[in-house]
Amino acid sequence: MVHPAAHDVATFSFADAGRRVFATEVDGLQAVAARLDGEFSAACARMLACRGRVVCTGMGKSGHIARKIAATLASTGTPAFYVHPGEAGHGDLGMITDADVVLALSYSGESDEILMLLPVLKRQGNPLIAMTGRPTSTLAAAAEVHLDISVPAEACPLALAPTSSTTASLAMGDALAVALLEARGFTADDFARSHPAGALGRRLLLHIRDVMHGGDAIPAVAADASLADALMEMSRKRLGMTVVVDDAGRLIGLFTDGDLRRTLTDPAMDVRSARIADVMTRDPTSVEADALAVEAARLMETRKITMLPVVDGDRRVVGALNIQDLLRARVV
Repeated sequence: MVHPAAHDVATFSFADAGRRVFATEVDGLQAVAARLDGEFSAACARMLACRGRVVCTGMGKSGHIARKIAATLASTGTPAFYVHPGEAGHGDLGMITDADVVLALSYSGESDEILMLLPVLKRQGNPLIAMTGRPTSTLAAAAEVHLDISVPAEACPLALAPTSSTTASLAMGDALAVALLEARGFTADDFARSHPAGALGRRLLLHIRDVMHGGDAIPAVAADASLADALMEMSRKRLGMTVVVDDAGRLIGLFTDGDLRRTLTDPAMDVRSARIADVMTRDPTSVEADALAVEAARLMETRKITMLPVVDGDRRVVGALNIQDLLRARVV
């Protein structure tokens, strides 16, 4: 059966409908942003002073937003977690300690599952921050701080599905998280420590010493070695290179697969009698082990090279690194 309000798909503009949603939600965000005031600052102050964690809760769509806000807070330096209000009434309330701040989301401000928790939270002394669309609601009146996320209209033309209101709630959560992040002086390194498995974590936490070849795996020959000896070392270590070092182990040169190809095509070169010192690249680009792996990747890209010797402060060779090592570590 075709609904009487259904449009002719052949003539209906999906793009126009989508643009109307964006326009409506932008209007809602602007309305909420215009109301950011002392209540927002008070909410941030309570969360910043929290000795425990920020406990986010909400039912239905508000619950989904509350869960995302908790995740954003936790990953940006504010310890937080989500508690389902229905489950809280059946034992999970024990997860909330008297050191925690509670952030409760309900657009109507009248969600029974949340209101049921209020007496317990009040007895326990938990500061309550409410995020609602009705400043006169029961939840707003019970809260120490109320964040008004009311919007002029939902993007749903039936005004039934939470759309603009949930977008406003999500944006308010982001605003809280970022304001707290800035107040704490939270850095990219701090973020990476809580995201060690992510791309940013790898870029900011992984050092060259974590991915380089060291010890006996380093292909190395002395400056007086023959080219044949160098090729044997390269074949054994299988890194496509060998470093050339002095008696103290300091880097003086590098010989790579590319150097070998150039040597073999040089008609003036007798490869059987050549010494590595005659064909190596002198004073090659190198990197220190304490540098970030991403710095090695950037250096390789800039210099158009695919391998690097790794040295210490006295230019003694402590490792070897090639582009494949960085690819395996997912740095590039």
